[in-house]
Amino acid sequence: MSVSMLFANTLRAQPGTIVLADGSDAITLRAQAAEAWDAVRVMCRPSATVAEVKRAAMAVLLPDAAADDYCVKLRGVLIDNEQLSLTQAGAKAASTLFISARRRRPIL
Repeated sequence: MSVSMLFANTLRAQPGTIVLADGSDAITLRAQAAEAWDAVRVMCRPSATVAEVKRAAMAVLLPDAAADDYCVKLRGVLIDNEQLSLTQAGAKAASTLFISARRRRPIL
């Protein structure tokens, strides 16, 4: 892992890493939740689905939220099909998956 990847994965992230898979082919990326103002590191295989990573991150960042009410973006682009693998979606090591509410909520 390069120095820049280590740095990118530590930015505003909770301590520790969610491990979905380990080994030489595993990558580490960030999952950030807008509503929680927080992020976690997730170690997984590139073949893991976007939905798997989203559920694991939401269990930590938004434990009371329904996964169907949230969407995932990568580099600002909505990932419509969360059954795509991370590789198919374009995620690489040190990528950030941005999790946010599917619908805007009124400010009260």
